Amino acid sequence: MVNFPIKLNYNRVWRTYQGGDILNELQGQNKINEPEEWIASMVVARNIGREHIPNEGASVLSQNPKQTLKQFIEQNPIECLGENHINQCGINTGVLVKLIDSNERLTIQVHPDRQKAMELFGSHYGKTESWYILNNDNEVEKPYIYLGFKEGITREYWKELFEKQDIKQMLNCLHKFEVKQQDAVLICGGVPHAIGKGCFLLETQEPTDYTIRVERTTPSGLEVNDFLCHQGLGFDKMFDCFNYEGKTREETYETWFIKPVETTDKAQNKIRQVIKYKDTPFFSANAIDVKTELTLDLSDQFSVLYILEGHGQLKVGSKKELLNAGDQFFIPATINELHITNTTNAPLRMMQCFGPQIEGVIE
Repeated sequence: MVNFPIKLNYNRVWRTYQGGDILNELQGQNKINEPEEWIASMVVARNIGREHIPNEGASVLSQNPKQTLKQFIEQNPIECLGENHINQCGINTGVLVKLIDSNERLTIQVHPDRQKAMELFGSHYGKTESWYILNNDNEVEKPYIYLGFKEGITREYWKELFEKQDIKQMLNCLHKFEVKQQDAVLICGGVPHAIGKGCFLLETQEPTDYTIRVERTTPSGLEVNDFLCHQGLGFDKMFDCFNYEGKTREETYETWFIKPVETTDKAQNKIRQVIKYKDTPFFSANAIDVKTELTLDLSDQFSVLYILEGHGQLKVGSKKELLNAGDQFFIPATINELHITNTTNAPLRMMQCFGPQIEGVIE
């Protein structure tokens, strides 16, 4: 019987950009080119030239690092995911959660929506994603993002800029926004974007690694392999992934910046609904601040839990597990109630993310 949260090991992943300072401090590591932490991942990274690293990106169990989370779920599908989820999505969580910690601006990129993912990659999942900004508000250099085409950008013009590698003008085709702690942004497949230098954020997304990049060299000077640009589609067909419907700056903000909904109980515990099923049916995410003690009602739905800050304890029945910053857990669908205690006077902050909306599950 799978009746307790599954603790997972750290899971840093190589990307084309540099970063990871905050993750290094959180985990006691020293990695430069692994700026992302993939959480409860059943996905293998599409990192060309790193095929010698088996299952890069796939999470492994802390109690048995030779076993991936994917293998564990496949051995215990109904207990882990729930029958309703499996009937709708198969034996797949349908979601991937990441921490992204950038020391440089990421290359301009886009991901396919579900229709294009099926057409171009034969995948049932695209890569709609969301960002929840975790930066401290007192930072001198304000974090920023690029998001969405301005009005009037055509495929022909965008491809011409790519061929010229006119990065300045390409960036000028997108809207630039400063972001702050607790900002939530939804990025649907097809919408071009770039995370800026100094962003620390939680990304909740569909479970693929299809990333189309239109910069041949990263800001720090890394030459981007052809495959990492077009993902095997070729330099013409990759432009099929972009949605060229431009918006004004105001329309872009109103469309893609999500307004979280926060509730506070009598004990001053806070649950902030960051991404809700009414925003996208593909996933949802909550930010949780535990002041004293909090019981989470999980309603027969699996979830992913990541401890951002503090120390505490989780309890299911009579079984207990200590919580520390950097810990991550897969919470099986068999667990209906999770009791969390803050064991210090300092904040205990965590993120809880869910897979796709299933029948009978509402906001």
